[in-house]
Amino acid sequence: MVIKVFLASSSGSTAIKKKQQDVLGFLEALKVDYAPLDIACNEDNRMWMRENVPVEKKPTNGIPLPPQIFNEESYCGDYETFFDAKEDNAVYAFLGLPPPPGSKEAKEAFILENLPVENGTIVNGTNDAEDEENLEAEEENLDDDTLKASVKEEEAQEEVEDEEAKGEDDQPVSEEEEEEVTEEAEQEEEGE
Repeated sequence: MVIKVFLASSSGSTAIKKKQQDVLGFLEALKVDYAPLDIACNEDNRMWMRENVPVEKKPTNGIPLPPQIFNEESYCGDYETFFDAKEDNAVYAFLGLPPPPGSKEAKEAFILENLPVENGTIVNGTNDAEDEENLEAEEENLDDDTLKASVKEEEAQEEVEDEEAKGEDDQPVSEEEEEEVTEEAEQEEEGE
């Protein structure tokens, strides 16, 4: 799928130039393939753009200004809708493209896809702690090696704590100390 960005290479408006640069710069930063189509030098591009912008999206004078964005033949929007999508971290959805794995938009889409829905409404299901941990692990895109390393770390820490606890309990004790401890325990029981 190729994103088509209709622009005017020889626009006298600095506002239009800035908007065009903003759109193109952002698409380049995201590494999205796009085709810049000039409406100032190519009458066919200008006519195609004007005919394919939906009527409800055209300004009151009926002539849409660049930049206008399409995914192949499908209209995506103008600068304002692009800017809104950018602010909402929904540019891929705006462009009709799948978000790359690991992106914030992909994580949000994953969460929305896995929410319980009844009759088209999101319901607040009961999630136990294990489900929440699994969802968090998937959200963070942790791989098996990272999870295994984390589990091994926890196990190693538990072993160290167990050894320390054994060390305290397994110290040699003289008979006198043992009698004192026994007497103290007996006194505590009598006092209760």
